[in-house]
Amino acid sequence: MADEEPLHEWAARRDRRRAAQRQITGIRRAVPLADGARASHIAPNAPRALMEWDGQAWVTVGVAPNADAAREFLGHVPAPAPERGWDVQPAPPGLGPGRGRHRKP
Repeated sequence: MADEEPLHEWAARRDRRRAAQRQITGIRRAVPLADGARASHIAPNAPRALMEWDGQAWVTVGVAPNADAAREFLGHVPAPAPERGWDVQPAPPGLGPGRGRHRKP
């Protein structure tokens, strides 16, 4: 029992882990105000409630008119489109028409 970690060290380690996980999951969220599914691609023009974590609970801080404005609030800025030049490889072709073995009848 002499090699056990003291309680205050364990609590400090747990708090650091929880803080790191909170950084991963974030402290902001956008919740759709429309009924039904919560995915942004289902109703991209529906308004979103913008919420922030205050350490105890989620607090509403505003309303975004659509999914794009909510993404800006969350910090998800879309990457710029790649430039097309002579050194850019074309995208691989997708599946063409037909009934391949991997497809369901």
